[in-house]
Amino acid sequence: MKEIQRVSPVVFKSTPLKTEQRDNWEVVMEYSGEGDGPYLVDLSHRPRFDLQDSNLAAKKPFGMGIPETPGDCVLENGFLANRMNGTQVSLYNLDGDDTATMPDESEYTDVTEATLCVALIGKNVFSICEKLTALDFMYPKKKAPFLFQGPFSHVPCQIVTMNKEGENSGLILTCSRGYGRDMIDSISHAGEEFGLKPAGESMFTSWIKGL
Repeated sequence: MKEIQRVSPVVFKSTPLKTEQRDNWEVVMEYSGEGDGPYLVDLSHRPRFDLQDSNLAAKKPFGMGIPETPGDCVLENGFLANRMNGTQVSLYNLDGDDTATMPDESEYTDVTEATLCVALIGKNVFSICEKLTALDFMYPKKKAPFLFQGPFSHVPCQIVTMNKEGENSGLILTCSRGYGRDMIDSISHAGEEFGLKPAGESMFTSWIKGL
């Protein structure tokens, strides 16, 4: 039986230089002409899960503790947990164990195929974002990582500020898969004046390991 090829909702107008096949995804590790930043990286192939339970304090997904306060996030061993509200947490496997699978409990839902996920990393990323949303990803009273849920380019999104420090700045954004083309077009257009370029997963992996 032929396996179904999984296709990212993100399409970049750049030439891949290095790719890998992973869990039926074609993952671009490096693009031509990536430059020196800022970068836009497709992470839609990275596993993402939704956890809903009335007693989240009792849960330890992937062995990590869940943030107690909505808007707070925890990055641990390559896994990101974002507290959304009193009963819901989003979980991203950003650079964790690739053999890790969704816990076999009814409270978990795999949302990887239903959403897009991109990272904006490097210098001037927040200047780019200022053109697309009124949300303050440099909010001084919040320590990174932290979550905002709101409009980005008029689309409901989850956006996590991962780092606020200069050329190591970056955020991760997810939204419904159906907005993929328009979201990438909007971000790319907003980033033109700052030299925003698509980059492969290798760039993101190097960046996140430095956090």
